[in-house]
Amino acid sequence: MSRQEAVAQYNAAYKLGQKYYKAALNRGSYPYPQVLDELLNENQSAGRMELGLVDIPSDLIVGTVSAGRRAAFAGNFMPLLGPESEFGFKWIALCEAHLGDEGIRDPIRCCEYLGRFYVTEGNKRVSVLKSYDAPTIPGFVTRILPLYSDDPDIRLYYEFLHFYPRCSLYQIRFSQFGSYEKLQKSMGFAEDHVWTTEEKRAFLAVLTRFQTFYSKLGGNQLSGTVSDALLACLQVFSFAELRAMSSEEMTKALEGLWKDVKSPALPRSIALSTAPEEADQGIFSLVKGITRPDHLQIAFVYGNDPEVSAWTRSHIQGETALRQELGSKIGIKKYWALKHDYLQAMENAVADGSDLIFATTPQMIGACRKIAAMNPKIRVLNCALSKPYMGLRTYYSRSYEAKFITGAIAGAMAKKDRIGYIANYPIVGVPADINAFALGAQMTNPRARIELLWSSETDDPISIFRERGISVISNRDATDPKQSSWALDFGTNLLQEDGALMPLATPRWDWGRFYVQVVKSVFNGSYDALAKSQSEQAINYWWGMNGGLIDVQFSPSLPEGLRRLAEHLCRDLREGWFEPFRCRIRDQEGVLRCDGSSGLSPAEIMRMDWLCENVEGHIPEIQELKPEAVETSQVLAIRPENVVEKEP
Repeated sequence: MSRQEAVAQYNAAYKLGQKYYKAALNRGSYPYPQVLDELLNENQSAGRMELGLVDIPSDLIVGTVSAGRRAAFAGNFMPLLGPESEFGFKWIALCEAHLGDEGIRDPIRCCEYLGRFYVTEGNKRVSVLKSYDAPTIPGFVTRILPLYSDDPDIRLYYEFLHFYPRCSLYQIRFSQFGSYEKLQKSMGFAEDHVWTTEEKRAFLAVLTRFQTFYSKLGGNQLSGTVSDALLACLQVFSFAELRAMSSEEMTKALEGLWKDVKSPALPRSIALSTAPEEADQGIFSLVKGITRPDHLQIAFVYGNDPEVSAWTRSHIQGETALRQELGSKIGIKKYWALKHDYLQAMENAVADGSDLIFATTPQMIGACRKIAAMNPKIRVLNCALSKPYMGLRTYYSRSYEAKFITGAIAGAMAKKDRIGYIANYPIVGVPADINAFALGAQMTNPRARIELLWSSETDDPISIFRERGISVISNRDATDPKQSSWALDFGTNLLQEDGALMPLATPRWDWGRFYVQVVKSVFNGSYDALAKSQSEQAINYWWGMNGGLIDVQFSPSLPEGLRRLAEHLCRDLREGWFEPFRCRIRDQEGVLRCDGSSGLSPAEIMRMDWLCENVEGHIPEIQELKPEAVETSQVLAIRPENVVEKEP
């Protein structure tokens, strides 16, 4: 490089420095590099650690250790002194060396505190390299450890320190607790795996490309970090998939997930649709961009063989009801993913020109997110509960309402005040079912105790209850509304003296009611209008007895008086006159969960992770389950996601 070119580089850097300095003064902020000695008292330090030579991300070099050269640099490390100064002369000479035969060979020396770097030696080297937008600058680093505290920044930093020996990349910084461990899992690494040089290079290559598109979409103006956004994408696409994407594909993927990734620090907000609504054509006509299609091609994706799955049969019955109701206005095609290749089944549906996809099991949620991200014009719905994902919708039933009714029946029929309850998976929504059943039993029998077992944990729970002398057992619910006869594997049953089970009642689903209403909402424009009105919220349908999605079927063996009581309760629930959780409720630890003055909110019911005081048993952890139950339990795990209740 010629001296003339070095002078031109200095003049350009000098202008950037002056611009930064003046802008900082105008907004009343500090115009110089930060000084660590002024920020940190040694009494606040828990010690020092030599890290050796590190490739330091240049944007994390924010200041100097001492104030010695403070006035020479603006806060962006661009020079403030004129080119004729001694400082300017040395800067220009260093710049000549930077692109000459020798280059800048000596690493800088600096201290790192809370993930930011403060230069001890080599300020001008930093300035020159930053003027050329060098992504990293080599330096010998001394880490200054802060005293541990409950301060969120300190806690996050200590999570980073725990992760650093495995990865040693300062480019990875998160704003959310638990993200470093989540990244390790998302990369497919064991908890103690130390990243190889090749793995780090591959990750940085993807991160660098990703940051380009993230910045173009306005990511630099957001509160989170680019690592937050990349981690959110890794929950949908594997690292290998992101790495293989073209620039166009990566942009499309990020745009499709943008609402999910742009605000990681905010609570994930869900708009709960708790009942069908009548379409107001006048309102929808005022919403811009709403189109009303004349015909829809609809895909139903199934994950199990209907010959062995009552769940699949129930959704096929719903599909049949939809076809009978809307006839020639729709085309329907089934797609089977019997080997759990959900994505391939949905990609086939996309290739066939589907306008709307119903994915009928919760395990399909990952494939649904990919399809929705890459095909934003296709309406994608997944049969799952409490998923705060933008770009697709989820749907499920308020099954706890029906369980309250069967609980009331069980309480009235139980001998010795003991009732057996067989739950399936420890997933979101199931504690509400158990607790509603327990409250129903308590209403008709204040002494009732619910003994809880899990079919995903325990073999043959019915035999266990028989041995305990329990007279009433609540088994799995009958999901198939067209089941021709009572099967003792389903519903609430009375164990008779001769050992036989007599059916009493069972919750039943009618998915056709939901499918018809949703497809009609697409035709009349309310589906898309809802999306526009709730543009910053995920939409979850959670309909109950008021929408006809779930009901209770009574056995002919049920005593007449008890049947009349149950029918009365069903009517009150449908009309909204009665709420199962509007009563005084204590949990197993004696904590008052509801004082009875008002009911629990839908969000509180949905995310329950506790059991009522009259329930004997516990919610099992994943490691306690049978292997075949782990996948479902992980997909819909009971975890503290922040659901902001807001009905659309």
